[in-house]
Amino acid sequence: MTGQLRHMLRDDDISHDEQREVLELGMRFRKDRFYHRPFDGPQAVAVLFDKPSTRTRSSFSVGVAELGGYPLVIDKAGSQLGRGEPVADTARVLTRMTSAIVWRTFGQERVEEMAKYATVPVVNALTDQFHPCQVLADFLTLAQLRGGVDALEGMSIAYLGDAANNMANSYLLGGATAGMHVRISGPNGYLPDARIVADAERIAATTGGSVLVTTDPAEAVSGVDCVFTDTWVSMGEESEYAIRSKPFRAYQVNDELMALAKPNALFQHCLPAYRGKEVTTSVIDGPQTAVWDEAENRLHAQKALLTWLIGKQRGDESLLS
Repeated sequence: MTGQLRHMLRDDDISHDEQREVLELGMRFRKDRFYHRPFDGPQAVAVLFDKPSTRTRSSFSVGVAELGGYPLVIDKAGSQLGRGEPVADTARVLTRMTSAIVWRTFGQERVEEMAKYATVPVVNALTDQFHPCQVLADFLTLAQLRGGVDALEGMSIAYLGDAANNMANSYLLGGATAGMHVRISGPNGYLPDARIVADAERIAATTGGSVLVTTDPAEAVSGVDCVFTDTWVSMGEESEYAIRSKPFRAYQVNDELMALAKPNALFQHCLPAYRGKEVTTSVIDGPQTAVWDEAENRLHAQKALLTWLIGKQRGDESLLS
């Protein structure tokens, strides 16, 4: 039976109900890591890296293997993409040899071009604009620790720091899709693109969620269920840390800010974390932290996403539930 080719390039590529399906699958994989093995054979999944990685490389490599497949991991230095081969040509080749393509790269237009020419699912494992796999793992963590996927609807979350980066964009779109109340806070000059905010507001209007963008970190975290942050300096900008970090100091997640959230609020960070900068040691290593469950849930969420995408393509309902 022939199904529908789907990709995950940005967080709103799936609907509210579809996001729930993926997260429910993630919960099943948490209970049984070998719940489904859609890549038995083994079938290959291309996992491409233009940027360095610890959690993405580990979770996708282990995840594809646990799904019965072979993770074909290709670094930039070992790929003709790194020498200027057109993305379309790479897509045409890999799509004949693999069952899915996962890519951690720079511009969003690169994964979009890959998807345009691929005849297998393409997954955005991080671009400069979006990080949908991380947000699925973050929401799976909330479901794990707060009573299941149903608990996500109506939940309030806050993200602090560089609000113009890929994580802020993905929390906006992914949170709105989930029916959450999403609050994004950063300094002037580092706020989300107005087009992403408008997309999130449009989605939230259909799911019962809401969107708030503010420069006031206290307003953002007041009464929320979970506080998120990320490093203030993105990959490739480390040499500029002293200059770039100055505007974000008021957005450090510390005990004082966490005290404004709900008493049982969780803290999450996509890692790597810089203690004493975007988050204090007392928070990330304290009783409210969920970062280690969050890191593990990259594995379960990504296995769920790949299984769901393959189920859609094959028209195999058994892989979707």
